[in-house]
Amino acid sequence: MAVKTALIGLGIMGRRMLEHMVRHNGYEPIALWDPDPEACAQAVRLAPDAAIATSAEAAMDAADLIYLSCPPAPRKAYALTAAAAGKALFLEKPLGVDVAESEDLVDRLASFGVPVAVNFTQAAGSALTDVSKAARSGVLGDVLGADIVVTYGAWPRAWQKAADWLRFRDEGGMTREVISHFLFFSERILGPLTVVWARPSFPDDPALCETHMLARLETSDGRPVTIMASVGGAQPDRQELTIKGSRASRRITDFYVDAVSDGGAFTEIRERPEDPRATSLKAQLDDLRLCLDGKTNRLATAKEALRVQKLVEAMLAGKP
Repeated sequence: MAVKTALIGLGIMGRRMLEHMVRHNGYEPIALWDPDPEACAQAVRLAPDAAIATSAEAAMDAADLIYLSCPPAPRKAYALTAAAAGKALFLEKPLGVDVAESEDLVDRLASFGVPVAVNFTQAAGSALTDVSKAARSGVLGDVLGADIVVTYGAWPRAWQKAADWLRFRDEGGMTREVISHFLFFSERILGPLTVVWARPSFPDDPALCETHMLARLETSDGRPVTIMASVGGAQPDRQELTIKGSRASRRITDFYVDAVSDGGAFTEIRERPEDPRATSLKAQLDDLRLCLDGKTNRLATAKEALRVQKLVEAMLAGKP
């Protein structure tokens, strides 16, 4: 049986999820809501059988699963309303920007006992699954640490500009939106991390988000995760995570391109999918059904998302 689903937040991420839920036989999007009429109109074109609700609460009333793709600020209130009504939740990250508020959210969601997962998009992908297996089996040798490199010509990127909040310090920025994914991946391989030092750089306008991030994080036994991120200059996007092993290392580029090196040039492990986004979202939605059915799945838990949020906010606050 397809799960009746409501989608709250119909910006670019919400519409992408809607498009792939429509394709998936495990989901039936029945209710949609966004404060922007144009976003609603675009969403209805993707899912003509779904109804635009009069409010977020009305959309949630009609469904069994609530997908929240709204900006971080209202996410907690919507999530708690849904959970109190016994609805399952699929949340975009971050959980929020205030750590104490998110700690309270995670505790209260646990008390309701509803299925909850967070959409770190690599969680169910072949790259994280295969690198995790290689790390556990010893194929990589000793796992020594990780490097994260992210560079953009501009932020937000062209396809993100409709989500204007992404350019502001209060809720946006590449550390929350992109580096968080690679922190989640790194913790899955290396274990819990702590921020040792972090140096963000911000523009003169105090309202705008960071343009650079340099940071060192470490595991409990001192293995480093090094981060270098910047915005500016005529260049293509670069999004790269390298898990470094004593025998072999794995480099994940653009979230899904998995390559291996034994000391020489990195070589891609598998043929690239024809539609990487479709492949990724289908894997996430397949595992979400497992989560909804109480079965073992690879999706990020609320506790994992909270750990990542704490790292991100510590980095943005800076640590000498």
